[in-house]
Amino acid sequence: MSGALLVAGTTSDAGKSIVTAGLCRWLARQGVKVAPFKAQNMSLNSMVTRDGAEIGRAQAAQAAAARIEPEAVMNPVLLKPGSDRHSQVILLGHPIAEVSALSYRQLKTPPPGSGAGVA
Repeated sequence: MSGALLVAGTTSDAGKSIVTAGLCRWLARQGVKVAPFKAQNMSLNSMVTRDGAEIGRAQAAQAAAARIEPEAVMNPVLLKPGSDRHSQVILLGHPIAEVSALSYRQLKTPPPGSGAGVA
């Protein structure tokens, strides 16, 4: 079996993460290999994976529900708010920049493995 399932909601704190964790556990119990994914998450609640990457705590809990090891690719972009207008950008588990809300969309990252910083 292969495929994807999208859990969406119209507000923050609507229960999407809890529903996703429940679905991950139910599918894992059915013998389905499942993994959570949230492309971008804004949260101060994070955890560090075994290999030292920082991801959202909700994705770590969903990975536990799926009975798999949490990885940075499950939450590639984590925004940690520092104020109402600035956030720390965590890319694939590692901090790369501190940006304002307006400058976030202009943030560019170097190609993987280039060793270059944020442009």
